[in-house]
Amino acid sequence: METQSTVYFDFLIPKRPVSLQAKRPSLQAWKAYVRSEAAKTWSGNPPYAGIEIQLTLVYLYESDPVDTDNIIKLIQDALIGLIYDDDALITNVESHRRSVNGTFDLTRCPPGLIAGIVAKEECVFVRVCTPRSLEEYL
Repeated sequence: METQSTVYFDFLIPKRPVSLQAKRPSLQAWKAYVRSEAAKTWSGNPPYAGIEIQLTLVYLYESDPVDTDNIIKLIQDALIGLIYDDDALITNVESHRRSVNGTFDLTRCPPGLIAGIVAKEECVFVRVCTPRSLEEYL
């Protein structure tokens, strides 16, 4: 039986993600963009410290998607010092990739993800929450 995670924070990055394979200037610009999008909805509280964190990403793509494993680290790094004080706090990462033209049950999606689905444009929904227990994954 799954338990509900406590959501600390979520937001939408309304843009196609940059791959870790991109050239350095693109990587730095992408991380700055991610950070600015997170800051728009962050409450201004100090970053989380001393707790375990799960990072969940939902990448909605139009065509020729970026590999999900190549977008995780850039987003994770962009949030250091804003949402959490150290990415070593992240114990769990979930990354999902779906076509923007897919079928979704909007009654089961958070508002930020719904905004991305309705826009029908490439984006990444990001959620920072408490991790589920290991046994819930097995």
